[in-house]
This record gives sequence, structure tokens and C-alpha cells, in this order.
Amino acid sequence: MTILPLLQETAAGYNQSYMGAWALMGAGIGAGLAAIGAGLGIGRIGGSMTESMARQPEMAGEIRTGALILAAFIEGAALFGIVVAIMIWTKF
Repeated sequence: MTILPLLQETAAGYNQSYMGAWALMGAGIGAGLAAIGAGLGIGRIGGSMTESMARQPEMAGEIRTGALILAAFIEGAALFGIVVAIMIWTKF
């Protein structure tokens, strides 16, 4: 029965600084995932755009316009994720 005092000591030591550390780690992971997701999404759009323009060159203008609009939406979502992570970071 030596585990019970260890658990009680751990629970007593769990305070605001630990919660702040978890929040900062979550903010860092969130910002990283937002950046990685945006990079993968824009890369996939670029690859698909190039492939579709090679298949139908006469539609290149419309394809490029649509791809730029989608890339802007992805950048907006990534920026939103990074701003939320920065807000969490500044709170702690």
C-alpha cells in the first residue's frame, strides 16, 4: 500500500503552474498542427491544380482562380488556429 501516499503527494503538487504548462504545450502543438495542415493543404491544391491544367489547358485560368481562392481559405483557417494558440500562450 505504498502507492497511495505517492498519489496523494502528486495530487497535492498539481497546481496552477502545471495547468499552465499543459496549456502552453497544447498551444505549441496547436500552432504547429495548424501550420503543417495549411502547408499540406496548399501543397495538395497546387499539385491538383498543375495536374488539372495539364489535362485541360483551356481551363487554366478558371482552375488557377479557384485554386487561389481555396488557398486563401486554407490560409485563413491556419491563421485562425495560430491566433487561438497565441491567445492561449498569452493567457498563461
